[in-house]
Amino acid sequence: MTLSMHAGPNGAIACESVAGTGPTVVFLGGLRSDMTGTKATFLQGWCAARGRAFLRFDYSGHGRSAGRFEDGTIGAWTADALSVIAAATAGPVVLVGSSMGGWVMLEVALAIPGRVAALVGIAAAPDFTENLIWEALDPAAREALARDGAITLASPYDPAGLRIGRALIEEGRTRLRLRGTIPISAPVRLLHGQRDNEVPWRTALRLADCLASEDVRVTLVKDGDHRLSREADLALLAETLSGLGL
Repeated sequence: MTLSMHAGPNGAIACESVAGTGPTVVFLGGLRSDMTGTKATFLQGWCAARGRAFLRFDYSGHGRSAGRFEDGTIGAWTADALSVIAAATAGPVVLVGSSMGGWVMLEVALAIPGRVAALVGIAAAPDFTENLIWEALDPAAREALARDGAITLASPYDPAGLRIGRALIEEGRTRLRLRGTIPISAPVRLLHGQRDNEVPWRTALRLADCLASEDVRVTLVKDGDHRLSREADLALLAETLSGLGL
């Protein structure tokens, strides 16, 4: 495996790759997560054990990559992903997107459809900037975001809260995907916990309905939370990838 710093469109991007046969499995992490998380490291080990090529990285403003988190947008993080994929992989890829990474997964697939062999969403969260953040803000919070350019939201994962920039909301509106057909024809597998307190599990059903692909399967884990990183959840992820021929 190789750890390196890639010169991305938004600054240096930390990435790690495992050499092997294709398609390359590419892990796309969630908001404020990094490539040292449970699912990323599990996938790296799983791929390495099977001689499968693998790539993980930190978006700009995340982990060891350059940039400020609050300057980030879905478009910027998609550009990071596309840049690293172009530099570190060749041939077909299988995109595995967790939470926000599930939205980035869609954006990447739309940008390079000829290279995408399959998609696997884990609590995929397309449109979360509008549906889960903006729509939950009261008038005072919306005014503060417009006035100050950023706002701190309560977060179950960080007592200091989540600092987001206005650009995340405004740029996100140009990429909303659950409002019509998503022209992706590759096989798609969506895993979602029904005890997810961050992203409603019905989001997976909405996404499945919007995807143009006829090869879409949704797996609901009744006792699963947002992270889906327990041993049984990771086993389900491995089983899902194996079912795609990996």
